[in-house]
Amino acid sequence: MKKLLSILLIMMMVFTFIGCESNSAVENNATTEEVGYYPVTFTDGMGREVTIESEPMTIVTMAPSMTETIYALGLGDRLVGRTNYCNYPEAALSVESIGSLREPNLEAIIALNPDLILMSTHASEEVLAKLDEAGLKTAILTAQESFDGVYEIVTQTGTIFNVSDQATELVSTMQADVTTVLNLVGTAEKKTVYYVVGFGEYGDYTATGDTFIHEMLEMAGGNNIAADGKSWSYNLETIIEKDPEYIICSELVDTKGTLEQTEGYMELTAIKEGRLVEINQDLLSRQGPRLAEGLKAIAQLLHPELFE
Repeated sequence: MKKLLSILLIMMMVFTFIGCESNSAVENNATTEEVGYYPVTFTDGMGREVTIESEPMTIVTMAPSMTETIYALGLGDRLVGRTNYCNYPEAALSVESIGSLREPNLEAIIALNPDLILMSTHASEEVLAKLDEAGLKTAILTAQESFDGVYEIVTQTGTIFNVSDQATELVSTMQADVTTVLNLVGTAEKKTVYYVVGFGEYGDYTATGDTFIHEMLEMAGGNNIAADGKSWSYNLETIIEKDPEYIICSELVDTKGTLEQTEGYMELTAIKEGRLVEINQDLLSRQGPRLAEGLKAIAQLLHPELFE
């Protein structure tokens, strides 16, 4: 069971912690004709010059964050394809799946013949080449490994689809929600915390100091004990030594129950004293519109008294 949990959680990390490199913002690179909005030309996350000749009316998204952003901008009715991992909002589940993120069903995508395919850093050159060969337009949207990266993605998407006003409003709403959380936890004593991404025989993984989730933990009134780590990797010995006040884990696959019985973890004070808490990891791992909601969820776990 521990081996299975480790595999599942590592897969979750690989497939959802995407968008680690910053590309030039579309709004800074876009050019338009004097008459009419389109065409729009920009440099995408792989350094490719992409030109959108006309407004995309049919879309395939190949990342959960992209799917959530499309719906949040009121473009959900244009979505004709999404990945198996795109499970929010509920309306997305009725859209045809084109398979996994790294191994999509290319035949299914080609058959859908979308105006635009939105991808992120998990896109392989082989998949891109085949989609290009089929004459399909692709755009790779990536963001910096920081909380503000989500604002970049929303703004870029708004520019591509000529819904910049909606994008600006969405970003403003998110920023207001973030400000509310920051004000609540601003004077509260920080709690030492560790966020479990993966554990078991394949290693221990968490939000290290070079990740946007680390930034979220700190913004939410936490003191991330893994701030000195890099590339999501950490080690159990250091976790035991630092013995955080709180441990946050996924609510999926009985992660909490397994941690409570896993050697090393079960001896941590947080687990023995009932401060191993669960969270919907999608609120943290996807650089999409729900990231502000994820920030609030962390703050509520670490400082429940502030939200009573």
